[in-house]
Amino acid sequence: MAKFRKKPVVVQAHQWFPGRRVAGVRERRGNGSPASIVGVIKTSKGDMIAMPGDWIITGIEGEKYPCKDEIFHKTYEPAPKR
Repeated sequence: MAKFRKKPVVVQAHQWFPGRRVAGVRERRGNGSPASIVGVIKTSKGDMIAMPGDWIITGIEGEKYPCKDEIFHKTYEPAPKR
């Protein structure tokens, strides 16, 4: 079986918390309690839910999707400033 490496891609990402505006994310309260607030991201495959502390990534085609904090830090590192 052949092996492949993912191409290095620079993405934009913002860590989301309730009350913090991030483009493409709308807040929704589950049961009316402030602790139940989630972020909703519309995607081509339906709505995705972002929990407080998730990173909202903008992909290379402009798509947005959430990523758990621990996965984000294992997968991404700061890009060099140009």
